[in-house]
Amino acid sequence: MSFIKKYIEQETINRRNFLLAGAYGLGGVAATSMFGPGMARAALTDPAVAWSYRNRTNPYWNEIVSGGEAFVESLGKSKDFLTHLINEGSSEKSLADVKAILAKTNGNLALAIDTNDAPNARPVVEAVAAAGGFVSTLWNKTDDLHPWDFGDNYVSHMSWSDEGPAEQTARILLEAMGGKGGVVHLGGIASNNPAIERLNGLKNALKDYPDVELLAAEPADWDTQKANQVMSAFLTRYGDEITGVHCANDTIAYGVLEALRAEGIDDMPIVSYDGNPQAVELVAQGKILATVFTNPHWGGGITAALAYHAAIGTFKPSDEPHEHREFYGPTVFITPEDAKEFKANFIESVPTYDWTDFWGPSNGQIMYK
Repeated sequence: MSFIKKYIEQETINRRNFLLAGAYGLGGVAATSMFGPGMARAALTDPAVAWSYRNRTNPYWNEIVSGGEAFVESLGKSKDFLTHLINEGSSEKSLADVKAILAKTNGNLALAIDTNDAPNARPVVEAVAAAGGFVSTLWNKTDDLHPWDFGDNYVSHMSWSDEGPAEQTARILLEAMGGKGGVVHLGGIASNNPAIERLNGLKNALKDYPDVELLAAEPADWDTQKANQVMSAFLTRYGDEITGVHCANDTIAYGVLEALRAEGIDDMPIVSYDGNPQAVELVAQGKILATVFTNPHWGGGITAALAYHAAIGTFKPSDEPHEHREFYGPTVFITPEDAKEFKANFIESVPTYDWTDFWGPSNGQIMYK
């Protein structure tokens, strides 16, 4: 468990270092362009490729960006060709970074981005489209924002159907609790689509377990340190009433485990999400009951690939069906029984992907309620 404590202690220092790498002249403003939505240039010549994300100290986002680097390497370029726009969980910084790089490249840009929260997706997309660039989004957007409303400039959006998988992990947790007791949920950023869906998954499962009480559900912002603080507060408030913990992602689970360890608790049933290498090892050890792998390496690479290939004219997004422009990524459940096999196939040897097979592992069109 020492890596968890070290992870918490080093997170602030590492984050500051990576932030320096992502600084991109925030004073820049996107230049006014003659290319409005749906009026992109026929093709861009050697566009810049950028990934905008929260921070690389998070193992999940490190895998996302590693996929982006693998994609640019497949073009015969070095990893350094990929520009990193690190927003540190700030939607304002996310948008400012995008406008700055659009100004610097004069719109000659293929952008992959998680906009940090759903409302920020529209101004990001509008800025890229106005400058004549191409953008593919991941995870967060509002339900009324669609790529096909922007012609070719807004290439695609990928998310994951989290409610169902989160419900399944919740059922594993509730069964391990013996169908009774008290559960707490530590979530992501409250306005994030996956945070909302993963909490809904737990609530759906609880309908079949009337003897389990949801004691509390609070955001931990996808952050290990905050999760540690929230779980410590839960333990102070509820004590022995807590008999299970539902975590919205793996990095939250690391903070939870450290809080439990500090109280001498080493047998609390816990489930998480993302399938990070450290979490898979904890599943193999029985410290976490289950996690869900969303293949971030493929997701990060293919999001960048879609934006780039649309930009250079390999394919025309507006000619594609809707299921190729809004689609779910893949999910894999990991339990102690299959953790060893999973490690061998996805962690110890990262699969080699064809970055022109844009929708191969995808999981169907996004459906809205």
